[in-house]
Amino acid sequence: MNTLSFEDLRNQVCVITGGAGVIGTAIAKGLATVGVKLAILDLNEEMALKVASDIASEYGIIAKGYKANVLDKNSLEAAKAKINSDLGEISLLINGAGGNSPKANTQIERLEKGNLNELEKSFYGLDVEGFDFVFDLNFKGTLLPTMVFTTDMLEIGKGAVLNISSMNSFKPLTKIPAYSAAKSAINNFTEWLSVHLAKTGIRVNAIAPGFFLTNQNRFLLVDEKTGEATPRGQKIIDNTPMERYGEVEELAGTVAYLLSDVSKFVTGICIPVDGGYSAFGGV
Repeated sequence: MNTLSFEDLRNQVCVITGGAGVIGTAIAKGLATVGVKLAILDLNEEMALKVASDIASEYGIIAKGYKANVLDKNSLEAAKAKINSDLGEISLLINGAGGNSPKANTQIERLEKGNLNELEKSFYGLDVEGFDFVFDLNFKGTLLPTMVFTTDMLEIGKGAVLNISSMNSFKPLTKIPAYSAAKSAINNFTEWLSVHLAKTGIRVNAIAPGFFLTNQNRFLLVDEKTGEATPRGQKIIDNTPMERYGEVEELAGTVAYLLSDVSKFVTGICIPVDGGYSAFGGV
């Protein structure tokens, strides 16, 4: 039996979309510790370059930043050409770009007889354009990069794709119907593509983070004035058996497992990384 390690990841080229975000950066740093060559993609070129430079300096690995729009196939193809020239063939892809929009959220948790005069704050007042934005960013923003960045893997005969889902995909939270539904679509797409590509040597999996404080959700979970948990934030803590938010660094181990040959017979799954949230029934 081979010794278990992540050594097979060393010098493999990994593209991370949304790589300059909180979660993308944390995952990139985790992969840097095992010697992965990193291509940090972000719509914000300045941040992509900075994150890549900082990681390369701190961990002594090769990391480069690139500007790319995950909703523009031409932009992604241009980025791929640069990555191939700079780093070589791409064998790993993390679809980290995503997020929510306040325009796609309801202002009230549940519609009741007592608040029927507030329909504009409920499902009936949702902004369809906000829904479009959230679905495009999360679903198409996973679909298009996968189309572009897995073509090298077809030639190599091996590769791994990791999609970033959410616990909201399994247990949709109140107020955020678009984000929950979009992440549920990611789970379905992960399963479908894993079957479609299984004989090519490309594995496709996902992780479903529980509750981590990020730029996208901070306004919902933390009172900006006091710094204390909002009522919504406190509900999350109370329903997470570990009674805390996750630290983004705690995603790295599961990510490395799913990308590495350690899990080479694993495809089409979504692993919760959630402090026990998915296991708890509330009582």
